[in-house]
Amino acid sequence: MSEAVGAGRASPTAASARPGPPARLLDGDVGPTLIRLAVPMFWGMLAVTTFNIVDTFYVGRLGTAPLAAMGYTFPVVFVIQCVAMGMSVGTSSVLSRAIGEGDHAKVRRLTTDSLALSVVAVVVLAIIGVLTINPVFRLLGATPELIVLIRQYITIWYAGVALLVVPMVGNSAIRATGDTKTPSIIMMIAGGANIILDPLLIFGPGPFPRLGLAGAALATVLSWSLTLVTALWILIRRLDLIDFSIPSTREALDSWRRILYVALPAIGTNLLMPLSTGVLTRMLSGFGTEAVAAFGVGTRLETLAMSGSFALSTIMSPFVGQNFGGGRRDRVREAVHKAIRYAFTWGAGVCILYALLARPLARLFNAHEAVVSTTALYLWIVPISYGAYGAMAQVTTMYNATNHPMRSASVFLLRLFVCMVPLAYAGSRLAGLGGLFAGICLSNFIAAGIALGMVQHFLHRLEHGARP
Repeated sequence: MSEAVGAGRASPTAASARPGPPARLLDGDVGPTLIRLAVPMFWGMLAVTTFNIVDTFYVGRLGTAPLAAMGYTFPVVFVIQCVAMGMSVGTSSVLSRAIGEGDHAKVRRLTTDSLALSVVAVVVLAIIGVLTINPVFRLLGATPELIVLIRQYITIWYAGVALLVVPMVGNSAIRATGDTKTPSIIMMIAGGANIILDPLLIFGPGPFPRLGLAGAALATVLSWSLTLVTALWILIRRLDLIDFSIPSTREALDSWRRILYVALPAIGTNLLMPLSTGVLTRMLSGFGTEAVAAFGVGTRLETLAMSGSFALSTIMSPFVGQNFGGGRRDRVREAVHKAIRYAFTWGAGVCILYALLARPLARLFNAHEAVVSTTALYLWIVPISYGAYGAMAQVTTMYNATNHPMRSASVFLLRLFVCMVPLAYAGSRLAGLGGLFAGICLSNFIAAGIALGMVQHFLHRLEHGARP
């Protein structure tokens, strides 16, 4: 696992003599270091969530048809984003371990090859997407009139998708060095640029053209362009992580194999999450439109509530990876234990807050009493398990960072399809909506309990030098 990517060459490259980014996470108090890394990521992740919110707000002012057209693009956009996110997970895992090993030539080669692989993957998907716009969106149920609007948006989005993946994967490479402030700033630049450009390009005030739905896509692509330039400047000029030499086929394939070993299971589990949500939505449809609407509000509030735990799990990858690569197994164990405790603490705080503000929060989204009551019921039951859900996120990240992606995937599958779907169905049959929500809550606790038992055994063997 510690062999250089270019093993077998007669002499070291000039890059291997360069100092490279230090393994800055191998020293210092573990708890304060995790908090210091997680806080910037929290703000960066909040900034990214503004993209869809802002786009939806402004496109909604164009009318129902443009809003519906953009809604139809979300499943397709999500698939490509899952590929980019999976590549980011794989990149962070392999790079942080290489940084911990202190092999800068290997780090540069892996960074460069991960960016190349990610661009190739999403460009191929984008080309397929452009060629299949009509059949795909007909399959999703769009009318011919809506497909005309969809094409205005998705064609521009496809054309600029490479501008999305490079900053995403590049940010993961920067985080792998232990720097979370820079990626957060890059994410906030993207969110801020989108907020400014959306009304200008959608509605065309003053000298700007009124592009409507196409303007929303163009604003997104231009925002990505800014982050692309920023991320590449950091990677090339400040961190020296890009290798402009042309690798041999063997080197490139070896890098891609390492990255995909972690990335493919991550992509798969990301794609399974909306599938499980779709199954739950189908169950809720039996209780009426108001129940489905309330579930949508609840899950959006859940994304906001989990941002603290997800920010922590994001920075756990470089921390665990560097210490694993550097042989500091004791710090891996301490980090996982502290991250789990922090996740439970965060979850408890959010649970109390949502319990107190359930009905006022629900009314912010919809005034219909049935929607408000059902949303409040969701917020009184499901958040009880947010601490367990957050702890699970730390465990799955640790598995990816230590090059055990299938264990991470197994935890996701356990939660979504072994526990959540059956328990939610059983709960709905026994106790209606309250039972369904209780089933979701219970599934988080059961899956987290199993995952925590698995990780204790894993960490014990890891720290004592045995094969986990």
